[in-house]
Amino acid sequence: MTTLTDTPHRYGLITRILHWGMALLFAAQFLSAAAHWALPRENATRDLLWSYHYPLGATLFLLVLLRGAWGLANLPRRPAHTGDLIGRAAVAGHVAIYALMVIVPFTRLLAAAGSDRGFSYLGWQIFAPRETEIAWMQAPAELHGEMGWVLALLILGHIAMAVIWHRLIRRDEVLHRMAG
Repeated sequence: MTTLTDTPHRYGLITRILHWGMALLFAAQFLSAAAHWALPRENATRDLLWSYHYPLGATLFLLVLLRGAWGLANLPRRPAHTGDLIGRAAVAGHVAIYALMVIVPFTRLLAAAGSDRGFSYLGWQIFAPRETEIAWMQAPAELHGEMGWVLALLILGHIAMAVIWHRLIRRDEVLHRMAG
């Protein structure tokens, strides 16, 4: 029987919905960034994919905060990582992924708060445009793209460890805990 909360043997339904739903949204986000980087200007596909990059990033930021709160609330019940080197590396990798999932969108939201364009989310004005930009609020966003690609690489490593290490080499139930 599927439970909503996590247990020591598997992740609960809410954790799995957040994990896989966010995985799909992150794939779309990285696709939009890749198209923006790879396709020429004035390309319709590039423009279409880039048009959802900002609202999707804000949505992912909110989901990351929700997922983080949910994960902390379930921490005592969650499946444990092994104490070996691979288990400690998995914990470090998860911490790095979560940190970047917060930092990457935060840098753009900070820049938007200090910009002359402002920021609207789903029709709601979040940050009004300023008459002049605030330089210190813009500076961290200079690394937004690079940090985003580091996040993408960490996520690819996460997927590789789940599939190659846990599924193909160890043949344990780690992937099954999140797959349901």
